[in-house]
Amino acid sequence: MAKAWIEDRQDHADYQAAMAKWAEAKRAGSKRNPPGRWRLRWYGPDGKPKAQTFAKLPQAEAEKRGLEDRLDKGTYRDPQKGKTLVRVVAEEWFEQLRKPAQRTKDDYREVLDLYVLPQWGDHRVGPIQWQDVSTWLSSLCERPGKRVGTKLSASRIGKIHVVFGMVMKHAAKSGRIPSAAATLDHELPRLPEDDEHVYLTHGQLAALADAAGEYRALVLTLGYCGLRWGEATAIEAARLNLETRRIRVVQAWSRPRGGPTLGPVKNHEKRSVPLLASVTEELRPLVDARGPGDLVFVGSSGGRLPYTTFRQTVFDPAVKAAGLDGLSITPHKLRHTAASLAIAAGADVKVVQLMLGHKSATMTLDVYGHLWPDRLDEVADALDRGRKSALTEQTSEPPPK
Repeated sequence: MAKAWIEDRQDHADYQAAMAKWAEAKRAGSKRNPPGRWRLRWYGPDGKPKAQTFAKLPQAEAEKRGLEDRLDKGTYRDPQKGKTLVRVVAEEWFEQLRKPAQRTKDDYREVLDLYVLPQWGDHRVGPIQWQDVSTWLSSLCERPGKRVGTKLSASRIGKIHVVFGMVMKHAAKSGRIPSAAATLDHELPRLPEDDEHVYLTHGQLAALADAAGEYRALVLTLGYCGLRWGEATAIEAARLNLETRRIRVVQAWSRPRGGPTLGPVKNHEKRSVPLLASVTEELRPLVDARGPGDLVFVGSSGGRLPYTTFRQTVFDPAVKAAGLDGLSITPHKLRHTAASLAIAAGADVKVVQLMLGHKSATMTLDVYGHLWPDRLDEVADALDRGRKSALTEQTSEPPPK
């Protein structure tokens, strides 16, 4: 049985009726094209009959050849499915997200609502072209963002591109477009250089902690343990073991639409983080004053310590008092200080990865690889010793008889 065939509809009653209706409309001034005389018919992989009409026979024959090729190669997609609106595909993709934490899902939702759906929501997913997306990305680079009113950062544009790409990949996986059409390989704006990585010295960190007053222990914990803000302010007293000098990081604050909530840590990477003995003593009075389930670092009301409040009333004034106001230091950037001081103390990449809660050692090397000392000379010297040893053994062997 043929995979596809062409019918001449000239003698079909439905075609003749459609032509008569079209001729009448044309006499009334309609500019609509006439009904297609040639009907291409085939059965899809699902066994259901499909059809498409063409005005001219060569058009139908060309499509028939291409259709049969796609059916043979397994790259066939139902043309009707390509007419699905991006809005429908996007909502279907979002509803089926299972792995991301709530904070990540909220970020995806915001990107969809502010940028993806207003631009693409009413477009059919099939006809979208690479150039259409490229033009859109260029416009994002020029116009202000919808939430803050200033130009979007390179990282934010990258996130928008990623979210749209995931929607298109879902369209491909659900059989609406070919896989190749979901490959959004676009040039994105360059991310800023590593000027955001601020590495404080021991002395600078001590001065910052001194200036932070009652939150001195929090600054030292951020600067030596590398915790994220949401992780540090979610530590309960029972998770801080002063005897073994370990912090068990199992939860973090996130900000979904309903307000701050306690949830899993980023990447679901629960971990134990080592404490300096000196920092342990700074934390002891705080732990002794708390119940097992109480937060160690709290705000003025005794509950969650809000980031904005801490920045405005404690951290930023402390930065200025410590003479560090030219470094663009933030509580989150103290993670970089923790990483740099650990590396300088001899920590290997796996230790730093576990301390920071990175998903892989590769990620740690991508961010901090330049901080490890150059050990090329050590490798060369070790190879030289191995070579000399091998050559010595070779010359000391007796000649064969």
